[in-house]
Amino acid sequence: MKTIFITGASAGLGKATAKLFQAKGWHVIATMRNPEKETEFNKLENVTLLPLDVTNIAQINSTVQKALSLGPVDVVFNNAGYGLIGPLESYTEEQVRSQFETNFFGVVWVTQAFIPYFKEQRGGLFINTTSLCGLVSYPQSSIYNASKWALEGWSESLSYDLAVFNIGIKNVAPGGIKSNYMNVMKVVEDQSYSALMARMMEGFTDGTLMEFTEANLIADVVYEAATDGDDKLTYPAGNDAMRIYAQRQQQGAEAYRKYLTEYLNLESPYKAVAL
Repeated sequence: MKTIFITGASAGLGKATAKLFQAKGWHVIATMRNPEKETEFNKLENVTLLPLDVTNIAQINSTVQKALSLGPVDVVFNNAGYGLIGPLESYTEEQVRSQFETNFFGVVWVTQAFIPYFKEQRGGLFINTTSLCGLVSYPQSSIYNASKWALEGWSESLSYDLAVFNIGIKNVAPGGIKSNYMNVMKVVEDQSYSALMARMMEGFTDGTLMEFTEANLIADVVYEAATDGDDKLTYPAGNDAMRIYAQRQQQGAEAYRKYLTEYLNLESPYKAVAL
């Protein structure tokens, strides 16, 4: 029986992925901040609940050691994360740092804790939840976008190092997910951006900028990444992610940025200045 270790398994994609892998006959180690509040997993066979706050390095190390004491681990799914929305100048230092502590550094520390074990085993796989917002960018989410772009670049670089020891690393990049993710999103409002926010929300509502996919369908992509044996770094997940990322690749980064600028009804600030 194979084992997957999942962070952020209390809801949304993490929970859907845990249930899917359990149904496929895997042993699932589902980690979350407050496992004592979880009731659904207690009814399932081969699911182990462990406490984990990915911003707590001491707890990461102790929970990883506990997980490894239970038996071999084959896949680590770094899924914990949240969104921070609003203009940069309105964020506090704590909000900016907290976004990276969870979305980026949490993944780094969990991965670092498992690497010695995978090196000893001469094999293993890391899968990270990045985002469509790690492949393209949107307004009012500069720090969130930065945390997800950081994961994509970090994973690509790390893939070369891990390959020396037959260890893989992959990213699943979802677009919108129908889950409680929007409920835990942190929003900082600034009325000076109200027109931009309104236009962006229109794009989310009509599907131009994002569509919302059931979490279980994104979990299917995680399972594909874990089992297909392909040497592939990033899996856009959901019709919106596949469509929008393909559009950016076809148009090129600069052309896509200009397309989005026009869609958002923004004037280019780069007007020619007569000298």
